[in-house]
Amino acid sequence: MLTTYEREERKEGKQLYHYQKGAIQKIFQCFESAVDDYHLLYQLPTGGGKTVIFSEIVSQYLKTQNKKVLVMTHRIELCKQTSNVLSEFGVRNKVVDSKAKLDDQKEYDCFVAMVETLNNRLKDDKLDISNIGLVIIDEAHYNSFTKLFKFFEKSFILGVTATPLSSNIELPMTDNYNELIVGESIESLIENNFLAKANMFSYNVGLTSLVVGANGDYTVKSSEDLYTNSEMLSKLMDAYNERCKNRKTLIFNNGINTSLFVYDLFKQSGLPIAHLDNTTTKKERSNILKWFKETPNAILTSVSILTTGFDEPSVEAIILNRATKSLTLYYQMIGRGSRIFKNKKSFDVVDLGNNFHRFGPWGSTNLDWHRIFKYPSHYLDGILSDEELESNFIYEMPEETRKLFSKSENVYFDVNKTYIYSIRNGESSKVVLKRSIEQHAKICVENSDDIYDALSLMKFLDDDIDFRINRYSKCISKSTHNFLKWLADDYKKKLRSYIRQNFDTIKSY
Repeated sequence: MLTTYEREERKEGKQLYHYQKGAIQKIFQCFESAVDDYHLLYQLPTGGGKTVIFSEIVSQYLKTQNKKVLVMTHRIELCKQTSNVLSEFGVRNKVVDSKAKLDDQKEYDCFVAMVETLNNRLKDDKLDISNIGLVIIDEAHYNSFTKLFKFFEKSFILGVTATPLSSNIELPMTDNYNELIVGESIESLIENNFLAKANMFSYNVGLTSLVVGANGDYTVKSSEDLYTNSEMLSKLMDAYNERCKNRKTLIFNNGINTSLFVYDLFKQSGLPIAHLDNTTTKKERSNILKWFKETPNAILTSVSILTTGFDEPSVEAIILNRATKSLTLYYQMIGRGSRIFKNKKSFDVVDLGNNFHRFGPWGSTNLDWHRIFKYPSHYLDGILSDEELESNFIYEMPEETRKLFSKSENVYFDVNKTYIYSIRNGESSKVVLKRSIEQHAKICVENSDDIYDALSLMKFLDDDIDFRINRYSKCISKSTHNFLKWLADDYKKKLRSYIRQNFDTIKSY
């Protein structure tokens, strides 16, 4: 735990925290002992202050070395934010963007540039890099930076990232960096009140319709087909009402169309929501973020654009309205809610993409970053597939739904066990759904005063019905989208009929 001195030190604005000082010391020790062209990677969780750490490193480096520094980012917004932090540390720097005039570059010892712009400037030989001794790469897991390494064969390269796992499995970070230094863990930062704790709420979602693209993650099209259907939108709204209502909330989606559907859904419900994507103009974005900051219960739905370079500590809830196979993206999205703010000690995360089951809890101590850095393929091969994840799911009714069926001692129905039992006894597999319908009818009737109440309770069973249908389809090895839809519709029709015909009989038991 922190000492009283260290706790007081935190209140002094630009003072460095103890773990940040420790990181800087380790990095400078590496400077002193390594060769000039050494490539060092430093890992620290989102919210831990990576920019503060490397800004102090730049400040100290320029005081002791007769060489210049270059800081690279992958987005223009990060360039400006980084430049501002460097200035706060007394480092006079120049942002090298597409409009920058470089006739005064000799007056600066530190440059900040976006990777694509820098690439063009270096090809045109517009920027003098002959005396660059230190190159710092922010968000180093992005592979766009590696194409520039050839220009800095005599420079010490320091990459910083929250997740030392390359965004491209074909280009592992261990091929481009000699060593990894792992910083303070999320668990430690939470324990010492540097980060807020994440309360995770996961809703099981069938993802087998999703398609993996060339980049190793789910395609936008297959994601939008799933997340814009009425059932998923309904699940999103239910999850928001259960966990995030009247709280400042960020919703992450995979696809602009999905985000717009979400915007319309929440707007029609009278909720304060705004939509943001990479087509939003600079002025619109500024206005939206200002509104989000100033509105206590604001909801902001977006598409990836807020995963880096966005810092709004007042965020109280995160909704992952998407699935991802990227550990980095998973940590980035959740990290947007992890900043400490006033009395905020925790925040809620609603997972609608089975990401929690795939990657484990945010800040899991089971993640060995050194091993992931050295053997990324081994880690990625160990991630469960969607089929494996879903085969382990046990449906649990949300709290509010379970209250509606409070008179029933047990609401769970084991499809797999029932299927095995029926087959072993020479029965048709269809009896599984028949018995499931009988059990659903029973809990509807048990918690109703009349037939109409029982039928109205049916609508709260949609998720459970989908879960059972999916389990059943796996048992019989038949799971086309059209078949599942027909099966679910037929199930609901038979359940409705069974309740009408057997209400009095079930009630009399």
